[in-house]
Amino acid sequence: MDGRRRNPYELTDESPVYVISVAAQLSGLHPQTLRQYDRLGLVSPDRTAGRGRRYSARDIELLRTVQQLSQDEGINLAGIKRIIELENQVAALQSRVAELSAAVDGAAAALQQREAQVHASYRRDLVPYQDVQQTSALVVWRPKRPQD
Repeated sequence: MDGRRRNPYELTDESPVYVISVAAQLSGLHPQTLRQYDRLGLVSPDRTAGRGRRYSARDIELLRTVQQLSQDEGINLAGIKRIIELENQVAALQSRVAELSAAVDGAAAALQQREAQVHASYRRDLVPYQDVQQTSALVVWRPKRPQD
């Protein structure tokens, strides 16, 4: 969630509002087909307290996708289930990448802020070192000998 309070009566794509007969009509499938897909784990709608199925708009879209993959593409139900699992995994990984990217961006901003604080704390009375011009003079150093 984004931290804001949501209206409990606000409908989203995940809101389970359609009974099986309406979901079947919206998806173009027979109610028995929806029950079969539920048993196979392809599309698992929410349940009411009385164990009745309630489908969301997202479930309806998934039912249409299952039908399209099965009828138009000729993919069997086991293959469709695997495709759905992989798509869900990809979506979860993309979400995780977005979270990690945001964390990295936050850490980089904190690092830049800390670096600016360190630079601001430098003593201003120090003079920067400047290279002395190179000369070809040779200096010989001889230690003093202790006098006996």
